[in-house]
Amino acid sequence: MTSSLEPDDDALMAAYAAGDVAAFETLYARHQAALYRFVRRLLGSADAARADEVFQDTWLRVVHARTRWQPQGAAFRTWLFTLAHHRVVDVLRRSGREVSSDAYEADDGEPWQPDSDAWQHWPAPASALPGEDLTFWRRAGEKLLDCLDQLPLPQRSAFLLHHDDGLAVDEVAAALEVGFETAKTRLRYAMSKLRACMGAYLEPLQRGA
Repeated sequence: MTSSLEPDDDALMAAYAAGDVAAFETLYARHQAALYRFVRRLLGSADAARADEVFQDTWLRVVHARTRWQPQGAAFRTWLFTLAHHRVVDVLRRSGREVSSDAYEADDGEPWQPDSDAWQHWPAPASALPGEDLTFWRRAGEKLLDCLDQLPLPQRSAFLLHHDDGLAVDEVAAALEVGFETAKTRLRYAMSKLRACMGAYLEPLQRGA
């Protein structure tokens, strides 16, 4: 989040294209943490060792494209994630992993929906004691990352961009270069599968009442 007194990303890219190296350093500092997190989680545990490579290559692509950068309705951050997503797809394909672009991923019918919205409010299990809360939440976080690993790449990408990095659905669609409805579908399926995966670990709200 930038203040009204700080130059926005487009202004920084324009300054960098004109030779202002400090402008690039500001962009890097502003987005590097979110970008690395996105790349690391998108690659998943199987390809975590490639995160540094993809992260660095994404910034190299920014450097090489600096004189050609035009907003064209997309925010710099959205474009940055698009570059990273393309690079992740390249890495996964080269490692022999199939990368589908199908939003439904061979699922039939509507995605499963839980009876209660346990995803939004993660209650501690009834057996947890106050001193065990930290351990419970640490394990819940580990379980969530494992569940994310199980999602097909298109759904994992949409979920991370929307729920982890805060992009609106139209920005998710722009970053993934798909239609708005396709982005919505991928998010819906991702949430459904994550609810099902986490449901084995997290107690539904009505049981904690």
